Amino acid sequence: MYTFSSKLKTFSFVLMILGAIGIGIGFMAAPKTIEDVEKLLADSHHDHEAAHVEKVAPHAEDAHVVADTVKAAVAHVADSTHAEAHTTTVDSTAHAVDTAAVVAVAEAPAHADNHDAHTKADAHSHDDHKAHLEHVLHQLQNKPWAALYVACIFFMLISVGVLAFYAIQYAAQAGWSPILFRVMEGITAYLLPGSIIFFVLLVAAGMHWNHLFVWMDPEVVNPESVKFDKLIFLKKGWLSVGRFLGTAAIILIVWNYVRFKFVKNSIAQDSAEDNAPYKRNFKLAAFFLVFFIVSESIMSWDWIMSVDPHWYSTLFGWYVFASFFVSGITVIAMITLYLKSKGYLEHVNTSHIHDLAKFMFGISIFWTYLWFSQFMLIWYSNIPEEVTYFVTRIEHYKLPFFGMLALNFIFPLLILINTDFKRLTWIVVMAGIVILFGHYIDFFNMIMPATVGDQWFIGIPEIGALMFFLGLFIFVVFTALTKAPLVPKGNPLIEESKHFHY
Repeated sequence: MYTFSSKLKTFSFVLMILGAIGIGIGFMAAPKTIEDVEKLLADSHHDHEAAHVEKVAPHAEDAHVVADTVKAAVAHVADSTHAEAHTTTVDSTAHAVDTAAVVAVAEAPAHADNHDAHTKADAHSHDDHKAHLEHVLHQLQNKPWAALYVACIFFMLISVGVLAFYAIQYAAQAGWSPILFRVMEGITAYLLPGSIIFFVLLVAAGMHWNHLFVWMDPEVVNPESVKFDKLIFLKKGWLSVGRFLGTAAIILIVWNYVRFKFVKNSIAQDSAEDNAPYKRNFKLAAFFLVFFIVSESIMSWDWIMSVDPHWYSTLFGWYVFASFFVSGITVIAMITLYLKSKGYLEHVNTSHIHDLAKFMFGISIFWTYLWFSQFMLIWYSNIPEEVTYFVTRIEHYKLPFFGMLALNFIFPLLILINTDFKRLTWIVVMAGIVILFGHYIDFFNMIMPATVGDQWFIGIPEIGALMFFLGLFIFVVFTALTKAPLVPKGNPLIEESKHFHY
């Protein structure tokens, strides 16, 4: 039986406490009124101007020299033309007075019209400015919510990815992996608390506590409102709060029920006299994988793609799946290596680690294929309503957008393509850390541009949310590992898994 290390438990609590403080600071620091936003923008503009002056200052001395030379030349020209200008001025004065009188009479009505137009333009400009400030206010208020949402969905979907991988092993009757089943069951234990917190966030959005999902605003589907959006109005049959929350509840309940039955049957198999619990899990895996294919796509549309309600991609469900699936497999490898380093899982050998690393490499390449397929086709077609998704990310999120590509494709490709490297613990751990960070940035890129626009930066709310959910994940997973023996001794394929070598 595994014993939860007191140091690791303390570490998880420290992460949760510091993370909760960071989340709280993020919410308290968010602006409350338009006046707060106006002050923030003014301070930002002042800082920008100060930086510009500081940047230009080294060139000031050269500019003064040039200016003095120009002034001397202008003075010389002015002296030579002054006499001629004085002569012509006297003759033209009388004519100018007569002309000015006529023009003044003619321009009086035009001046009145221009004044009215100018007044209307000022009012329109003021309305636009107020609308802009309100938009920025919503973005800045969204920032702590979006940070919380990204971290919450990322860790929850890691457990879902592991659950899918676990089901695949049962459905395929794989002989190499049963020695890792208890690790997978421990990771999927996070699904329940993760689902509860995540559903609370969805309900908060539905109650308009934030503006993460713009389509939830009733004004955008009201034809009488100035915020009316025809495209969202045409999608209101799907994009409705009731349907959204109902579907989310069904998906999360089924996922958690399947996980509960999987673990119950797995533990029952240890003391069973026949393989009935194993066969029940085999049938359950077949059902779950069919349900998962459908529910994962719906989940991707609802929970991630609908933050951009004007944009859609038929490839998006697969893309999201590849991201959290490879993250889940990576976590399996890293926790397995940690347990082995502490003297547990003695039957796990380099062949098991090699297979996990092959999945890490292979799914990373699969993710890249989906990313490029989606990006290239949309960019090449250059249809405005489609390409705007990537234009926004390239213009305002250039570093995380292209950095994610390096972390999730280039690094795994160069490190894990070597067969021998897949058997080295430190290589697999290093690659795993990079892959997990890269796919967190992937989810960051999927959520943040639509919710906070160009008002993003990785600050206290983002770091705090990441620390809180990481601490919670560690605590829940390693607590679950203490509930059952780490070796599923009753599994009919366990001996094959113990002696798995190549």
